[in-house]
Amino acid sequence: MTIIVQATFENGVLKPAKPLPLKELEQVQVTIERPTSAVDQTYGMIGWVGDAESFERHMKESEEDRWERAT
Repeated sequence: MTIIVQATFENGVLKPAKPLPLKELEQVQVTIERPTSAVDQTYGMIGWVGDAESFERHMKESEEDRWERAT
C-alpha cells in the first residue's frame, strides 16, 4: 500500500500533516521528496544548462529590470 502525505521536518522529526492509518509500531519505508517549484519543473525545458537557483535569480532580475523600464 502506498500513502502520500505532506509532512514537516521539525526538531529532527517528520511530523505528518494528518494522522496516518498505521498500527502502533508498524514498520514502514519512507521516501523523501521535496516539493518542486514552477522553476524546478520548467527551467530544463528551455535548454537552461545552469542550476534552478541561478535560473530563478536570473528570471527575478529580468523581471525587476522590465518593471523599472516600464515605470
